[in-house]
Amino acid sequence: MRGASAAALGLPALVRGQNLNSKLQIAVIGVGGRGAGNLAEAASQGDAIVALCDVNENNLKSAAGKHKEAKTYIDFRVMYGELKDYDAVVVSTAEHTHALATLPALKARKHVYCEKPLTHNVREARLIREAAKAAKVATQMGTQIHATSNYRRVVELVQGGAIGDVTEVHVWVSRAWGLQTPEEAARNGDIVTVQGRPAGAETPPDYFHWDLFLGPAAERPFHSVYFPGPKWYRWWDFGSGTMSDLGSHWNDLPFWALKLDAPLTIEAAGPPPHAELAPASMSATYEYGARGTMPPCRLTWHQGSMKPKIWEEKGIPQWGDGCLFIGSKGMLLADYGKHVLLPEDKFRDFKRQAPSIEESIGHHAEWLRACKTGAPTTCHFEYSGALTEANHLGNVAYRCGKKLVWDAAALKATNAPEADAFLARQYRKGWEI
Repeated sequence: MRGASAAALGLPALVRGQNLNSKLQIAVIGVGGRGAGNLAEAASQGDAIVALCDVNENNLKSAAGKHKEAKTYIDFRVMYGELKDYDAVVVSTAEHTHALATLPALKARKHVYCEKPLTHNVREARLIREAAKAAKVATQMGTQIHATSNYRRVVELVQGGAIGDVTEVHVWVSRAWGLQTPEEAARNGDIVTVQGRPAGAETPPDYFHWDLFLGPAAERPFHSVYFPGPKWYRWWDFGSGTMSDLGSHWNDLPFWALKLDAPLTIEAAGPPPHAELAPASMSATYEYGARGTMPPCRLTWHQGSMKPKIWEEKGIPQWGDGCLFIGSKGMLLADYGKHVLLPEDKFRDFKRQAPSIEESIGHHAEWLRACKTGAPTTCHFEYSGALTEANHLGNVAYRCGKKLVWDAAALKATNAPEADAFLARQYRKGWEI
């Protein structure tokens, strides 16, 4: 699909007839933090920012000062109800409202850029994939590392057979945010430590609309363990912890290089699951079937204190974060910015093929170009939706406490009906999807 023409992608004739000189009318939902960066990128090529939305009025005021012609909103539902003239939407809200902010744009056949992870849960990811396919518009998930030259060179080596048939992959990240002791939180540099929902309530800052932030989540009193900063991401009601957050970046590499899609089974390990908080440390192991000429493979995700055995035994360089491909002819170790073939002595005289994957013009620029011309993007919602589903399934297996046999077509763990409770969520009245 990535190399397909605009016509083959089924994009509307109106989109195919546009060109790079067209000026897009862009609405941006979530304009602080990561959203501020996305806003700057969306405006970098001279396109018009016509609407800004954020539940944090300080963020909104700052963004509006730079885009004085844009209408401002604190509730994206109101924005969608009032805004008539727009072409594209950038979504950078908290994870639990990604799908709710994205779906109206897709239904209106507007282009969408959405931060990672694409959705809050598995069923939302499938819904967004289906809506994007029907809309036939330009989409991109915010996995910016996908646009780097380093990832492209790794994909070329793996798919070119440099290390032979790959049957095992390990991904590990050192970030340990989530449920852990205060001592562990201090040691791991966590931004907050909490063992459960606080009993008391605090008054939200006057610039922050707590009820709108809650969105589809069940009502709860405001407390500083949720805000400011991305403290919310460790709470199941608002996020999915490190698994789906950093997994969107790190699992993206094997997903791309090995042409992965839906796993056959998923099994997780870690401390006993908590009803409300994601763990600081855990692991998840996925079994994938053969894909064309590629053999079945196993991918294991490790976060926090959990590391691959080969790393613990110092069988590879002690990188704090990494992705290790294990093949029949050797290994390839990569992170965001570098990679190495192992053992290094064996590959000392290795002759790398000429690059076959063209360099990216920039992750956001890809999407803006696609909006105007129908050119393909690399992290469109079909690809990134499948990646998001897989990442969420790691958490589902962890919370169920058992190995899942996954039927992707039916969106069901055939051996674990109890998994259904973690595949979707209950939506608060007024926020149904």
